[in-house]
Amino acid sequence: MPHLCPQCQHPLNPTDTGFTCDNCHHHYAQCAVCPDCQQPLQVLKACGAVDYFCQHGHGLISKKRVEFVPELPAS
Repeated sequence: MPHLCPQCQHPLNPTDTGFTCDNCHHHYAQCAVCPDCQQPLQVLKACGAVDYFCQHGHGLISKKRVEFVPELPAS
C-alpha cells in the first residue's frame, strides 16, 4: 500500500533520503518502524554497523524486517 502525501493525498515516491510527492513537491524524511507494533525504532550505530531496537518489547529487529515510512509533521 503506497503512502499518501498529507498535503495533496497523492502517492509518495521513495527516495534515498525519504519520500517525495511528485504532485506538490513536498519531501518527508523516512522513519524506521517496528513491523510488529508499528512504533518508531531506536537506531543504534556502532563500528559502521546500523541496528534497530524496538523499545516496546520486540527487541532487536532485523534490517530485513524494518519498515520505512514517511515521518509526517506533528498535527
